[in-house]
Formats: sequence, C-alpha cells, structure tokens
Amino acid sequence: MNKVIIIGGGAAGFFTAINAKEQNPNLDITILEKGNDVLQKVKISGGGRCNVTHACFTPKELCEFYPRGEKELLGPFHTFMTGDTFEWFDEHGVPLKIEDDNRVFPEANTSQAIIDCFQNAVDKLGIKVFKNHGVHSVAKKDSQWIVATKNENFIADKLVIAAGSSNKIWELVKTLDHTIVAPVPSLFTFNIKDKRIIDLLGISVPNATVTIVGTKLESSGPLLITHWGMSGPAVLKLSAFGARILAEKSYQYNVEVNWVSRPTDKVLNVLLNLKKKEPKKTVILKSQFSEIPKRLWERLVLASEITESHKWADLSNLHLEKLANQLTKGIFNANGKSTFKEEFVTAGGVDLKEINFKRFESRKHENLFFVGEILNIDAVTGGFNFQNAWTGGFIAAKAIADD
Repeated sequence: MNKVIIIGGGAAGFFTAINAKEQNPNLDITILEKGNDVLQKVKISGGGRCNVTHACFTPKELCEFYPRGEKELLGPFHTFMTGDTFEWFDEHGVPLKIEDDNRVFPEANTSQAIIDCFQNAVDKLGIKVFKNHGVHSVAKKDSQWIVATKNENFIADKLVIAAGSSNKIWELVKTLDHTIVAPVPSLFTFNIKDKRIIDLLGISVPNATVTIVGTKLESSGPLLITHWGMSGPAVLKLSAFGARILAEKSYQYNVEVNWVSRPTDKVLNVLLNLKKKEPKKTVILKSQFSEIPKRLWERLVLASEITESHKWADLSNLHLEKLANQLTKGIFNANGKSTFKEEFVTAGGVDLKEINFKRFESRKHENLFFVGEILNIDAVTGGFNFQNAWTGGFIAAKAIADD
C-alpha cells in the first residue's frame, strides 16, 4: 500500500488528501498539522463565510488575477477550473452561490459548511489527521521519505507539502535543494494620514483609479477609507501586483487617486458648467458627482482652497482647476502598511521554475509535491488563492493516485 504524508492541515492539504483517496482507495494517507486545529484559514476567510472561488470561467482571464503564477497556472486551469470547483463541492453536499461582485460562497453562508465537508470526507475515507505534529525535518532515503516530528517519525512513498506561507517549512524545503523566493507581504492597506480623509472611516467610492507615483502600477475599483488610510479592492489589487516594488520602497511612496475615474479635463468641464448653471448655490453643500459621498466632497472642496461660504459664481478658474485636480489626481503620502493577520497573504515561496505544473511535482525530487501558498503563487482578493489550492490539490492528487 502506497503511503502518502501531507504536511499542512489547511485547505490545500485536505483537498489533496480527499481527492487522492477518492481516486485510489488503496492509498494510506496521513495529514500532519503543527497546531491544535485544522482548517483555521478556511474558518476565518471571507469574514467567516469562506470565499471559495471567483465566478470567472475562462482560464486565460482567471490567470490575470495572479501577480505571481499567471503563466504557470494557465495549463492547470484547463484541467481543473472554477466550474469544476462548483461541481466538486456540489457533489460533496455543499452547493455554492455567486454574489453580485462575482465572489463565490457556500449557499449555507458559513465557512463551517466547508470545514464540515472536509472533516466528514476524511473520516469517511479513513484519512488520518494528526494535530500537534509540527515537522522538524524531511529526508529522502532510497525511494522513500522520512518525515520527523517531535512526536514520531513517519515513512512515506509520496510527500505533499501544503503548509502555506510558513518560514519554518520554507527553511525545511531549502534542505531539499529547492529555492525559496524571499517572502514579502501582499494584500495590505495603505497607511495614510491626511486631513482629506481623516475621520472618514467606512466611506467608500465605487470605482476609483489608484496609481503609485513614479511607477506603472495602477488599479481601478472600489476604494474604502479605513482607520489606517485606504483599502478596498482597488488598493488591495495594487498591493498584490506591487508587492515587491512597494517592499523595496520600505512602504513609503506617493499615491495618486482619481476618485471618479474620469479624465481631469472632462471633470473640469463639468465644474465649469456648474458655475454657469448653478451660480448662486453653495459649492460645499452638495456633492456634484453621485459616486463621491458628501463628507468626502466637503474635504476635497476645502482642500481646493474653496471656503464653506463660496458659491459657484465666486469660483475663479484656478479654484475650478484645483478642485478638478483634487477629484482626479490627488496626491496622498503612504507611510507603512496594515495587514490582516488572519488572512495574511505573502508573495514568495518555492521557485516556480522548479515545479512540474502538469503534476505539481518537484523537478528535483520524484514523489515530492507542492500545493497552495507554499509555492510562489498569490492572487488578488476575491477567492483566487483558494482556487489555486483546489486546482493544485486536484492535479497533485491525480498524479499520486495514478502512479
């Protein structure tokens, strides 16, 4: 009987184990988890609802959401894709639903549905799960793997490393002659202290364009003002694609924000027309752009050196130009970042050149597989990191089951 050890009791590890055992019931599979609990990231993801995947059903288009892994995942996504994820969970008693922003959640609206699904499956299939079994070392002896924990040693014919973003495991992987791309944070809030946004916690705009000054980094989408500064999909996407550049800048850089995602000259024309049409109305009293909340409008007006008593007729062309600039190319200084520890994502991991993506197997060692965030693959927010786990887990499981 082939023995399979899986290091990591998270989504990728469980998914790999379940699929391998379902395809080959003769496999003896053991999951080793260092902590007291398994599937903790699943539990807290998506605000406790588990953002399982994203409703994007074209492999090439789906790949574009991965700053690292875009090229490597194209082939795997042709093998196991978003639609396959829907089918898999439906067959295992967890129907999924698509929300308005195309994020996908269990119909039950709780991550516990996913956890129960995985736990029931491993129980039914006889997959062993050992908690508090942190791995200290891995060595190859002849054609087998010796996996040492503080509790005992395990012997395996096939080894899967699915431990996520773990410095300890990355160090262990280095002992197997694999290269680790140094990790840096991804998916973080821009820390910005600026009188234009201070105390506007919770205010958002539906489609801002955010640029890192002096780079080609640009992103559009919803922008949220937080206690720390700026967040929301537009900022998080920018932080993912710019993870390494922003790390090199020590998280100090200027951010240009176009709150309305329109050219400056067109916004200026709107303001000039307002001066003609509503000369007696007070500028600050009403936001003239439906996407700009009133409190944010007030701050941008005051930042343009327009007072609370100014009427549209009072404004000079210079006033109007300053307001147009505040709306379309306001400069904010970012100094630092804030990450959410529960859903922390890193850019970094096992060098992708060292992986055979037809099997998610090491090119350096036969019967050594890597799935999930242990690899130098990460994505923007919205369920994409989980889809990487499902795809890699399924393909690795098939390779293990077929051998």
